[in-house]
Amino acid sequence: MRTLNHPATEDISLSAVLYALSDNYRLEIIRRLAGHKELTCGGLALPVAKSTLSHHFKVLREAGLIYSRTEGRECYNSLRQEDLEQRFPGLLSAVLAAAQPLV
Repeated sequence: MRTLNHPATEDISLSAVLYALSDNYRLEIIRRLAGHKELTCGGLALPVAKSTLSHHFKVLREAGLIYSRTEGRECYNSLRQEDLEQRFPGLLSAVLAAAQPLV
């Protein structure tokens, strides 16, 4: 099984977070995850290719916005809300308040 890389809270950088949030599909993923404890990749039902969705999850994970875990053939994703609030107080709340649904 492949190990997924997640940065430690203190290693989450503002530039990486803002870059990850600059894409509309990644912002939509974050918006949808905010309303759930955990979702599978397929559970988001976004109109993009599976490979594109995998790329978006990788960018979000490596930026420190989400935590991904595998269980069997499924990959579960959750928002690292507490870590982001600790690192950048109020940022995620402000982004989510301004985010408009994509689809």
